[in-house]
Amino acid sequence: MATIHWLQHVPFEGLGSMEEWLVGQGHDLFCTRLWAGDLFPPLDSFAGLIVMGGPMGVFDHEAYPWLYREKVYLRSVIDRGIPILGICLGAQLLADVLGAEVRANPEKEIGWFPVLRTPDVPASLASVLPEKITVFHWHGDTFALPEDAVQLYSSKACVTQAFLYKEHVLGLQFHLEATRDSAAGIIDNCRQELVAAPWIQSEKEILNCGNKFGEINENMHQLLKQFFSLQGEEKDEGGL
Repeated sequence: MATIHWLQHVPFEGLGSMEEWLVGQGHDLFCTRLWAGDLFPPLDSFAGLIVMGGPMGVFDHEAYPWLYREKVYLRSVIDRGIPILGICLGAQLLADVLGAEVRANPEKEIGWFPVLRTPDVPASLASVLPEKITVFHWHGDTFALPEDAVQLYSSKACVTQAFLYKEHVLGLQFHLEATRDSAAGIIDNCRQELVAAPWIQSEKEILNCGNKFGEINENMHQLLKQFFSLQGEEKDEGGL
């Protein structure tokens, strides 16, 4: 199995359901805690990278100087052809590094809202990307589609919800990895954002949601399996 590295921006946003699943698949997991000053690992020390979320913005360099170094590092990972999954802030950082505009979304989107698959989704991912799925959101910013990328999902509140760039860079604005515990952790640390607004739900609406967390977690696991297996096939063919 593979070594998967992941970047953590704040201590209260971890891998969610991905951690148990990846370990269960036999992958080794290692983390760079940017908030704690950890150093980035050598590019040849891992087979895949996951870039997690956080409440900061991609241009908050003064408050978080490590953002400069992270962007340079992400560019190197992309150029190396290593598969990368970016979630929320992670997807915004990847979009920025790929030259796309990152900006404030017209509305903050927090809670459970549906996203719709675009007609451009490649056949290789169509089987694990439902045409419509209700997912967990927590974001105020959004991004334009990077050049040469394919848009995967859109919604009424946010035009670009996910993209795939050259088969090895996957950005998701939403949180398929979220569990009830991880969502509660974000609420505890970002409760001030839960205000009355068209696309913001209450704590009760977020947490008392039936089996929605289990459903999105299963979808994430299938996506991870397909995404990383595609990378393996490309390597076997002399590609990435």
